[in-house]
Amino acid sequence: MIIFDKLWITIEKKGMSTYQLREKCGIDSKTIRRLRANENMETKTLDKLCKALSCRLEDIATYKADK
Repeated sequence: MIIFDKLWITIEKKGMSTYQLREKCGIDSKTIRRLRANENMETKTLDKLCKALSCRLEDIATYKADK
């Protein structure tokens, strides 16, 4: 399972709101909701997030083995 807990920390560190992130990435509120729920994300969305936040994938996502 991929979890996005680090995303919220990175957004906060960058001094950005989720609204600003949505506008910068061109993603919608449904995508933000899916990220909060750790649901499947397309790699192009992850790419947009990394570009908008000037970070690496490991700064926004973590792999956690299913039990």
